[in-house]
Amino acid sequence: MSQHRHPGAPGRAGAVPALPDLPEATVARLPEYLRALHNLADAGHETVSSEGLANAAGVNSAKLRKDLSHLGSYGTRGVGYDVALLIEQIESVLGLTQCRSVALVGVGNLGHALAGYDGFASRGFRIAALFDADPARVGEEINGLVVRHVDELPRVAAEQLISIGVIATPASAAQAVADQLVAVGVTSILNFAPCVLSVPEGVDMRKVDLAIELQILSFHEHRKASLTALPGTAGSALTALPGGLAATDTQEAIGT
Repeated sequence: MSQHRHPGAPGRAGAVPALPDLPEATVARLPEYLRALHNLADAGHETVSSEGLANAAGVNSAKLRKDLSHLGSYGTRGVGYDVALLIEQIESVLGLTQCRSVALVGVGNLGHALAGYDGFASRGFRIAALFDADPARVGEEINGLVVRHVDELPRVAAEQLISIGVIATPASAAQAVADQLVAVGVTSILNFAPCVLSVPEGVDMRKVDLAIELQILSFHEHRKASLTALPGTAGSALTALPGGLAATDTQEAIGT
């Protein structure tokens, strides 16, 4: 369950100025635009057309123009968008004008990799604390941070002004960790555990499940293979279907 605070609601860092009421799909695309804009800026570009930015971000230009119009940014006819100004606008809307402290709970293989990733700092996020419940992990140093026992979460969250929690624990421990994060005042959580978590009103939850993404890609591979087999296999090869039925590759591909 994902809950969303009112844009003007106060957070741990104090009052937040009013923001445009953006569609969720637009919010999801803004980081893609921002990454493309940073790449353009690094390459020395001062302006970019809507078509150029759309191609760099992997969307169509009409969708991009509509998204950016929500920010009050329409570009200049014949010139395009000012790259530096658009970066500033998007970073402001995404709340990236301040560095946000992040607590990572669970330093197994995935957590260890996340803790060592340097890309967070360049985008306004500081991994401020690492936690684990395994005594063998506590005391380990990763990327300059010492792993603490999860029981220290309340004290450290207050000291480091933690605003975002990242869960990289096994599924069996994830709900208890989410409850602990909520109890210390964390209102935004990124969950890498392969399970659905319950959080109260006012807490935003985002879920990343790599296995699910692979399963979706597997479907597309299966579909492409079925379509490729269509011309020469009509009425020959059989594919097992749920319920003990069978269908030819042709029937499976067209859904009959």
